[in-house]
Amino acid sequence: MVALLILGGLLLIVTGLVWLVMLAFGTSLLWGFGSLLPPVTVAYALCHWRTARKAVALGAMGFIPLVVGVTMLAAQHPERLQAIIGLRWLGDGAQGASELDIRLKGELNGQQFSPLQAELVDGVLSLREGQDFYARRELTIRIGQQPQGALRLDVLPQDQGPRPEVEISWLSPDQELPEARRIPRGYTLHLDLQPVAPNRMAGDFHLVLPPKFATTLSGHLEVFTDRLRYRDGRVDTTYDSRDTLAYVIRDYLQRRFATRAVELAPLPVVNLPALRLELDVDARIDGQLQHLPLQLSKSEARGWRVQHDSFPPLAAPAATAEAPAEAREPAPVADTPRPLDRRLRFSLQRLLNNPGQYQALSMRVYTVRGSTAEGRFAGVDREGRILIRRTLGGAGAASYSFDVNEVAHVELLEP
Repeated sequence: MVALLILGGLLLIVTGLVWLVMLAFGTSLLWGFGSLLPPVTVAYALCHWRTARKAVALGAMGFIPLVVGVTMLAAQHPERLQAIIGLRWLGDGAQGASELDIRLKGELNGQQFSPLQAELVDGVLSLREGQDFYARRELTIRIGQQPQGALRLDVLPQDQGPRPEVEISWLSPDQELPEARRIPRGYTLHLDLQPVAPNRMAGDFHLVLPPKFATTLSGHLEVFTDRLRYRDGRVDTTYDSRDTLAYVIRDYLQRRFATRAVELAPLPVVNLPALRLELDVDARIDGQLQHLPLQLSKSEARGWRVQHDSFPPLAAPAATAEAPAEAREPAPVADTPRPLDRRLRFSLQRLLNNPGQYQALSMRVYTVRGSTAEGRFAGVDREGRILIRRTLGGAGAASYSFDVNEVAHVELLEP
């Protein structure tokens, strides 16, 4: 609807200008050629108002739907309006190359699919096309446990037992939410990925879904295994992602308390990109739980850092002589209780009754209209609307809210 208003307004304005130029040529060749320049066009309209008034009125009418469309775009999708005003769309062709080596050929839902973003994080393989909150086209494969080494997976349509769940989604121009389809079985999948330092995996990828989904993809695939980026062999702290913030905070705490025994709890949901952040961080330092309010700032030269950080680098661990084999005794293995799986007995009502228990967990929301939205739970606002936040390839985040009456089902995706 927004696009139709903007395009319709522009069409009326252009039609009015073309009509005005044609009227100027009908008056005289001098006025005609002169009206190709904007100042002369205005002068012609003023000097020959009786002749030009209808064309001017038509062009003026085009500003009404144009202004309405731009206002609606600013209210619904401010990031798109900012990209248009900032002329970032002019660089789309130059940004067509991905920093990953992705050489895949195929289609998704019958349309050509050329993903530029790929990651395998928390056991979920995601291939995305597009930089917006919702990708234009996206393929997701929920493998399960995050692999520590090489990953090889072969699935045939007739295989029995547990299989990875495949999901495809696409965003139509006239829709606000993407359409999604889940395929639990009946597909062919070959995945052979090998680790590539420091945080990538690369190898062969082949997928064929049942014919009704019109989706096939095959070729060479490279993915990120976390949301850190590296430059010259070191973590690039200028990159906006929660993993970057966690790396900076962990390094700060290790130097501040002069110990490497720092276990950082998951960070709260943050809105990136940003220049300053205030976070309440929970960490276990030398076995003791600490709650620390921290302020972080970002500069182009040094990237993210904790403010007032003047602590020296942590000393390298001293080499210790290894005891003889017969003198060494195996360390006792502590029986640690398994963490509670919050997916058990999870429901929409439990989420509304105790939203703090599920803060920042990954979940998928199904609406009564058949659309889906996936991201991390960001809480419930004062009006009782469910807030979902999703990172945009690590470079930013966007949020979406759902009225409880619009939600058909909520699925928790991690323990």
